[in-house]
Amino acid sequence: MLDWFVANIGTILACLVLLFLVAGIIRSLVKDKKKGKSSCGNNCAHCAMAGKCHQITAENKNG
Repeated sequence: MLDWFVANIGTILACLVLLFLVAGIIRSLVKDKKKGKSSCGNNCAHCAMAGKCHQITAENKNG
């Protein structure tokens, strides 16, 4: 068992680093979601969902 661990230490460390990075990204996204932040840039002209996710109001039309 120890031989297998030693032979694969590089792969194990790389996987652990990637795991921590993904966990950090997910944590950041969850925190932003709870704060009401969005990854949307509000540039609906270039979006496939233009007009679907943000309701157009008089305030938005005027700038």
